[in-house]
Order: sequence, then C-alpha cells, then structure tokens
Amino acid sequence: MKLICKQIARVLILFVISMTCLSCSNSDPAPENPIVTPEEIIPENIEITVTVLNTDATNPNGDGSGKVQCVATADNTVKFGFKFGNALETQSTNGTMDYTFTEPGNNNYTITVYAYSSTGNSISRFTTTSVYVTEPELQLVWSDEFDVDGSFNTSNWIAEVVPPDNGSWFNGEKQHYTDRANNVYVSNGTLKIVAKKETYTYGNSTKEYTSARLITKDRVEFTYGRVDVRAKLPKGDGTWPAIWMLGANIDTVGWPACGEIDIMEHWGHKPGIVSSATHTTACSGGCTDVSVGSSTLPDYGTEFHIYSLEWNKNELKFLIDGEFKYSYAPTPETNDNYPYTTDQFIVLNIAMGGSWFGIDPNFTESTMEVDYVRLYQ
Repeated sequence: MKLICKQIARVLILFVISMTCLSCSNSDPAPENPIVTPEEIIPENIEITVTVLNTDATNPNGDGSGKVQCVATADNTVKFGFKFGNALETQSTNGTMDYTFTEPGNNNYTITVYAYSSTGNSISRFTTTSVYVTEPELQLVWSDEFDVDGSFNTSNWIAEVVPPDNGSWFNGEKQHYTDRANNVYVSNGTLKIVAKKETYTYGNSTKEYTSARLITKDRVEFTYGRVDVRAKLPKGDGTWPAIWMLGANIDTVGWPACGEIDIMEHWGHKPGIVSSATHTTACSGGCTDVSVGSSTLPDYGTEFHIYSLEWNKNELKFLIDGEFKYSYAPTPETNDNYPYTTDQFIVLNIAMGGSWFGIDPNFTESTMEVDYVRLYQ
C-alpha cells in the first residue's frame, strides 16, 4: 500500500513539473532574428556639367538645334533625375542625359538634377544655361487669294456695318461701312474696297461717304505667325486705308486692353508715307521708348506692295516687301505693354476723314486692291 502511494505521489509531482514547463513554453520567446532599421544613406557631393552642343565662336549658345548634354556625379548614389525647365523629371542610372529644347529664340533654362541613394534619400542641385533654337520653317496655314469673282468669301470675312459710337465710327471718321457690292467685291483676282462720296443712311445716322470694313473675327483667329498682305492703296486727301489686327477678346476686355497691331496705315494727306504702330493700355502709337514705324513709299497707289507682320511671344516685326522696317519689343514685357499673347483677327478697311484731318471736297471715290492675305505659322 505504501508503495502504491509513493508511485501516485511521484506521478503527481511529474504532472506538476510538466504543467509548469508547458506554462513557460507559452510565454513570448525572444526573437531569433530581431528587425533592425537600416541606417539612412544620404547622397553627397553632387556636381552638374551642362554642355550645349554644336557651339562655336559665332554661335556660343548652339547652332539652333537646341541640343544639350547633362552629366551628373554624386557619392552614395544609385540613380539620377533630370528636370529641364518645366519638363517632367526623367531618370538615369549612369548620370548622363541628352535633351533637346524646342522654344525658338535665345532662352535661359534652369536644369535641376536629383541624386537618389539606395535608401531612397535624395539631394538636388540646379544650374542655368542659355540655349539658342532657330525658328521653325513657316508653313502656309490659311489664305484668301481672292480668285473667285463676285462677293467676298463669307467663310473668311465678315463685313462690319453697325457703327459702334452712337451712329458713327471712332476717330471722327465720316463714313458708313456697308456690305454692298459697290463698296466691296472681288474681280480679276483682287479684292476691291471702294470708298465713295455719297449720302447714305444707316439707322438714324446719315453720312456723306461710304466704304467697307472686313474682319476675320470668329472666322480666322490666331496667335503668332507671319501675315503677308499684298495690296495697292487708294489715293486722295481724306482716305485712311489700313491693314491691321485686333485682339479676339475685345468684346470681353475692351480696347486697347485687347491689343491693336497696325501692320499698315496710310493717310491720303501724307502721300508717299506708310506707317505701322501698336496700341496697348501702356502705349498708343508713338510714346516713350516706342516709335511709330514710318516708311517712304512713293508708288503706294500705283504698285502692289507686300505688307507683313512677324509675331512671336516677345516681339512684333513689321516689313514691306520682305524688308525689315520696325520692331516692337518692350522691356520688361508686361500684360499692359504686350497683350499680344492671345488670338488676334485681321481687319481690312478704308476710313474717310478723322478728328485731325479733313477730306478733299473734290473727292469722289478711291479703291484699295488686295491681291492676297496669307497666314504662315
């Protein structure tokens, strides 16, 4: 009996010991491979070298191709990022990147380089460089050749007839504009705009002269490019022919905030002189540091000449028969002195008289002939 009791006691002791061990085994063991946060690696000593390709003594900012090569180095780096001007970042593992700028002209660009480490840390550095890009070859994008006799092409032009200044046009002009065939028509390959002495009533307003004013508003509106107009001008004191442009936003911002570009103006009482000018909220015609471009052209009324405008985001250039005459490029450029960054439309007209000059009492009629209007971009 004593032997049995001893055996039972021994079993109980072993049970208690096993339960104690089991309880110990359920506690959280110490990890065999503890997680260690890696030490951050920071890139250092970033350097940038930018080379404008195809330079020489004459072309220190390149040959016009706009190509540059950028080489970057840095310690503790696995890849580089390159950002050219406002372009999106592109990446390279060897630190070399070629890029081609496309904005015409001689422009300064900021080039930013980012160096990235294996832990995702980065540093950056930037530099600036000047790059020259040639103007792309212009392509003819729109024209009116006036090669169909009859009425003008209403897909290209609108004839303005409603006088906006209480029954009159601005500047003290003495005419009404009409869309009648005896004031505007196409024949023998040219557009004719005819100013006439005649009594004509529009609404409650009666004038002693008629003419025509054609615009491409809502038909052909554009930003930048070259406009060529080949024309022969009318003669006679009091005539005021013009080839010009207005901002397409004129109905919302008004004049002169919309910007006016006078490609060609001629006053009959100043025979042999044609001019060009700009009108903005900062300056109209000739003002400080801005001259009106005047040119002598004795045969303005007997021969055709090509009146041109070359327009980009920084400058207006005026030409006659391909010869440069006048430039408008204000510095510094502001919205007030250079609103010419949005669409404009073309205007062709002959006004009669003005607030500062009269009309020959013997005037009967005179015609402006337009061979073509061409737009290149």
